[in-house]
Amino acid sequence: MRVPVGWLAEYVDVPAGTTVEDLDTAFVRLGLEVEEIHRPEPVTGPLVVGRVLEIEELAGFKKPIRYTQVDVGEAQPRGIVCGARNFAVGDTVVVALPGAVLPGGFEIAARTTYDHVSDGMICSVRELGIGDDHAGILVLGTDGDDVPAPGTDAGSIVGLGDVVIELAVTPDRGYCLSMRGIAREMGTGLAAPWRDPGAVTPPAWSGEPAWDVTVADPARCDRFSMLAMEGLDPTAPSPWWMRRRLAQAAVRSISLAVDVTNYVMLELGQPMHAFDRDAVTGPITVRLAREGEKLTTLDGTTRKLTSDDLLITDESGPIGMAAVMGGASTEIGDGTTAVLLEAAHWEPTGVARTARRHRLPSEAAKRFERGVDPEMTVVALARAAELLAEYGGARVVGGVVDIDTRGPRPTIELDAAKPARVAGVPYTAAQVVELLGAVGCAVDASGNPLVVTPPTWRPDLTDPADLVEEVIRLAGIDDIPSILPTAPPGRGLTDAQRRRRSVGRTLAEAGYVEAPSYPFVGLPVLDALALPDDDPRRQAVLVRNPLSEEEPALRTTLLPGLLATLARNLSRGQRDLALFEHGAVFPGSDRRPAPVPGAESRPDDETLAAVLGAVPAQPWHVAVALAGNRELRGWWGPGRPANWADAVEAARLVAAAAGVELTVRAGELAPWHPGRCAELLVDGRVVGHAGELHPRVCAALDLPARTSVMELDVDALPPAAVPVGPTISAFPPVLLDLALVVGDDVPAAEVAEALRQGAGELLESLRLFDVYTGPPVPAGSRSLAYALTLRAPDRTLTSEEATAVRDAALAAAAERTGAELRG
Repeated sequence: MRVPVGWLAEYVDVPAGTTVEDLDTAFVRLGLEVEEIHRPEPVTGPLVVGRVLEIEELAGFKKPIRYTQVDVGEAQPRGIVCGARNFAVGDTVVVALPGAVLPGGFEIAARTTYDHVSDGMICSVRELGIGDDHAGILVLGTDGDDVPAPGTDAGSIVGLGDVVIELAVTPDRGYCLSMRGIAREMGTGLAAPWRDPGAVTPPAWSGEPAWDVTVADPARCDRFSMLAMEGLDPTAPSPWWMRRRLAQAAVRSISLAVDVTNYVMLELGQPMHAFDRDAVTGPITVRLAREGEKLTTLDGTTRKLTSDDLLITDESGPIGMAAVMGGASTEIGDGTTAVLLEAAHWEPTGVARTARRHRLPSEAAKRFERGVDPEMTVVALARAAELLAEYGGARVVGGVVDIDTRGPRPTIELDAAKPARVAGVPYTAAQVVELLGAVGCAVDASGNPLVVTPPTWRPDLTDPADLVEEVIRLAGIDDIPSILPTAPPGRGLTDAQRRRRSVGRTLAEAGYVEAPSYPFVGLPVLDALALPDDDPRRQAVLVRNPLSEEEPALRTTLLPGLLATLARNLSRGQRDLALFEHGAVFPGSDRRPAPVPGAESRPDDETLAAVLGAVPAQPWHVAVALAGNRELRGWWGPGRPANWADAVEAARLVAAAAGVELTVRAGELAPWHPGRCAELLVDGRVVGHAGELHPRVCAALDLPARTSVMELDVDALPPAAVPVGPTISAFPPVLLDLALVVGDDVPAAEVAEALRQGAGELLESLRLFDVYTGPPVPAGSRSLAYALTLRAPDRTLTSEEATAVRDAALAAAAERTGAELRG
């Protein structure tokens, strides 16, 4: 929300001597974050109001040029050359006289141009540094308008000294998205008198309502007001002061009717919409959309509607998406002379869902989803009608439509001593009543507890805790004593935290780049992964108010986010990628309802246990994804493409970092390729999978063929034993190579385990270094070559001892796997 200080001063009697820095401090003290302070670029020298007396069209030049005579309050008018075409004789303009310096260091001097002496410059908005409009010069008014006399200093009129304070308004403070709400806050913060622009009594318009209106869903719209006007001059421009304030608020000026509705929204906080009355056919109905209906909105986009979208319709169908954006069929055009002004109060959560679903974060939706004052609908219509009558010559036709189905406002009981107990500050009951009154609450202080009725513009005040917060905020958060409790002695990282850090560090040291992603996914991505219908990973937890309607579910696997990151990097020219991510996943198979404890007191232990027991398991997973070369090409060779073995090796690294031993065997699970998928086991329990993605999955996700991935449940790994360093022997090793022929269906890990058990304690290390198929190895078999390192801690092994170990290892492998020594 942008707050021009000059506009604020119209409603608040800012104490003399108050600086912009003082206002900044006051905003922060009231809980409103100041994002930026916009100060106009300085303009020095004579800048005055002028009136155009004569215009001479100069011929013989490549572009239209005018030579004007302008009254600047001196004895003689000044001759000024100007190329703009948007002004006429009698218009009031802004003139920079010789000696003035405009933003950017542009010095004005009398000079000869187009065969005439130009004794000054008629300025545009952009040249004055108060906007971006450079289509024509700034016209303050025409003959008959209430405009300053020629020669008047123009700086204050155009707002050259008007500082704009930009605020970050939190979702619970929607009333601060208007000058009315900001004035109320600053009047309290500065202890200064202020005037409420909404505290007016609308006129009693006579006659029957000019339009038939039906609200079919009062739960989503509890107040709907409408007023008809005609006789609007479609050529009437918006007054300069209004255009200036819209520009200061970063709102584009469009036309008088549209500018008026935007101005009233900024002033009162009530979003409005103006329909071209001649384009509306038949009665108006506020209803939910029907499946298959479409609406072309003002931005030119045709939107497919859902049954949750609330619409404003006429006989032709939808003419507006309620609270979000109007329809193109009833848009105010260049020839509009009759308008229907609409102001309503819409249910906030429905507005938020519609705005997010259609990706339409409009200024109106931003206010409605935070909550607006339902008392302002008719007041806003009256203010807009007043401005359209004054500046556009429009007049009201018939009476006002005002369908109001609101119930009584709820009350809140508050113990007068509770704010003092919460803050540790001795607030008296009288202080509490006074501060709640400053908020706008009606307080019945005849007894204790106090009976508080929140104001209509504060829908966020629903519990005693909300009222306590308001008392503390207005009394001054700085008054709360800042006494920190004694912190208990630290115990360092937990075992789970150390394990997770070790896993991440190990993968990073192995050349993987961490790529964390959001934990939200869309359900269609599970189809792209080709997960079966009965796969537990399809049982996702849906978020009721997701950041994106396209990604409403919590992830049950790390693969969607990691593979999306992989695809995005590939699309941007990266080719050799090794990414990893570790984080929580959220299985949705085990769901239990949770109680909702009240805010009036601390929940008891049983309630807390029920709440915590309803939280689903959130196991910590780690995943890697590889594409392109794992070993880069160079002068040393052509490089090596990443494959399934690299994904399996990444799993082994994770297991080693966690202090456990991993077993690998053939497996089958989507989205991996059935013949190139490995199950990862610890103590006989499957804890993950690794291998190549199925070709159909690669095609669906725009990934290269043979992309390899691994995902492992870190929390499923057993606690690691206390690590014991290896025994280091000073005696020489015995190096042996064994090539064994086994069936294709025998896992290499099973052969290695048999060799390890047969070799016994003298085996120091075992490594598979070659896999071969083809002659002379029989069909259906393969050759596995292992490198064995034997070493004794207390002696040099003899050849007889080494041979005995070798024979024992071969015998164990033959017995368990049917392995034969390759000739």
